[in-house]
Order: sequence, then C-alpha cells, then structure tokens
Amino acid sequence: MKDFISLHDLTQEEIKGLLTVAIKLKAELKNGKEHPMLKGKSLGMIFTKSSTRTRVSFEVGMTQLGGYPLFLSSDDIQLGRGESIYDTAKVLSRYLDGIMIRTYAHQDVLDLAEYADVPVINALTDLLHPCQVLADLMTAQEYKGKLEGLKLAYIGDGNNMAHSLMYGCAKVGMDCAVATPAAYCCDTEVVENAKEDFKNAGSELIITEDPAKAIADADVVYTDTWVSMGQEKEKEERLKTFMPYQVNKELFAKAKEDAIFMHCLPAYRGFEVTDDVIDGVQSVIFDEAENRLHAQKAVMAMLMA
Repeated sequence: MKDFISLHDLTQEEIKGLLTVAIKLKAELKNGKEHPMLKGKSLGMIFTKSSTRTRVSFEVGMTQLGGYPLFLSSDDIQLGRGESIYDTAKVLSRYLDGIMIRTYAHQDVLDLAEYADVPVINALTDLLHPCQVLADLMTAQEYKGKLEGLKLAYIGDGNNMAHSLMYGCAKVGMDCAVATPAAYCCDTEVVENAKEDFKNAGSELIITEDPAKAIADADVVYTDTWVSMGQEKEKEERLKTFMPYQVNKELFAKAKEDAIFMHCLPAYRGFEVTDDVIDGVQSVIFDEAENRLHAQKAVMAMLMA
C-alpha cells in the first residue's frame, strides 16, 4: 500500500500485518527496546480539524520511530487560502517523507494522495477514521485473543466512526451491528461497500434503528459523541433524537456478560454513555486510546520505512 486512506482499500492480510507490527512495537516499547526505523525521516502533519489524541500520538510516535514530526495548522500553510491541493502536495513531497492530514472533506485527502509523491495518512475526515479503528481492532484482539467470529455493536450517530468500524470488522471477519436513528443513518455508498466486504468475508452486517437488537450478544460495544466538531448548531435537536441510544447500564447488560466497552473519545458523559459504563470494569477506553500510538506507528513504519 502506498497510502493509508480507508480500511476498505486494504486486504485482510494487510490489516493483520499492521496489527502484528503494532503489537510488536508496543511490546518492544514496554521492554525498553528502541526502534528508530524512521531515523532521518520527516512527517508533515496537516490539521484543519484540531485533536488532542491525534496530534500527541502522531508526534510521539514519529519521535519514537526516530523521525521528525512537523505540525502544520491551517494557519501555517497556504492550503485553503488560495493554493491548490495539487501544488501543496507537490511541494510538500519535495520536503517530507510522509504526510498525515486530519480534515473535514474526504475528497481533500483523496486529492492529496493522488498528487503527492510520498505516502499520505488519513488521520480523520468527516467520512472515515481508519487510524482509530485500527487501534480499536488491536484493543479487541488484546482483550479477546482473536477477532474473527466476534460481534461488535455500534450505537449512535452514523458517522465516520460507524463507517470505518464497518469496514474494519468486515476485513478481519467480525460481525458488526450498527444502530442509528433513521435521520442519522450511515452513508449509502459506505454501507454498500461494507455489505460487499462482509459478503466476501462470510460475516454479518446488521443495520437497524433498534439499539437493543444491535447490542444483543455483542462482544464489543462501541459508541461515539452525538455532536461532532462542526455540528454544534444541531446540538439541541441531536440530543433529543439520540437519548434513546444512550449506552447505559440497562442497555449494556444486553451484550455478552464479558463484553468490553469502547469509545474513541472525547466522551460526553451523561449523553452517549453513562458513568457506570464508561468507568466500569468492562471499559477499555484508555487502553484503546493508548493503542492509537502503537497502531499509527505501525502505519508509519509500513509506509515510510
């Protein structure tokens, strides 16, 4: 693979390879072993959409790999202020060994990858969030010992997390159930792509408006914020619509007894999830957050080493 844009683009073997590298790099770090495989290389990190976890995990990860991370906010570059993506991609390719971008429009990432001569990593768009889901799959594997045959239930907004979770689950042989309100369902094209992936994998995709149906017998329960960045004006209406989709103790009890709870963070407690679930013994949110570091290091190592 030249770029890391969508899990839908990757084969099962490629995703398994990334997970294997991520787990190895994590173990080496815990044992004090350095892995400077990107020594002398640089990663440009374009942020038009801010984030705590993405910036810190990529900067620290690139440093641990021996490379140099360069933060580029929308105020630091000419992209969006008249310069074309084509020109930006061509110029940055002369300076950098890789480009990471976290932005709104997914087409911007596709265009950047098309024109850049170095690898491009999608750190989030409004359509997809593949880096997070790679970390989620890594976390599920650590806790469950396998991925194939597990069921993940996603409850909430049909957003970039729901989309990438569908793609990721299909590629590793997991079943996936997605419960969203009708007005906030997943992107039609993504669902059709995912259905094909699930068919090829021999696993099951369930799309429903019923959170109880989705969560039944789930090994992994997942939710995300109901109001993403840029949707603040819709907050009041969204909160009303999504309250029946809150992951609380009663709903979580419908999953398997040993189910784990995941959230990509930041979490808005008392809305999409209650304290007794997110702080409960089955919550793995902080291991999941840590694994962003290791999963993204695997992506950078595989693309740039």
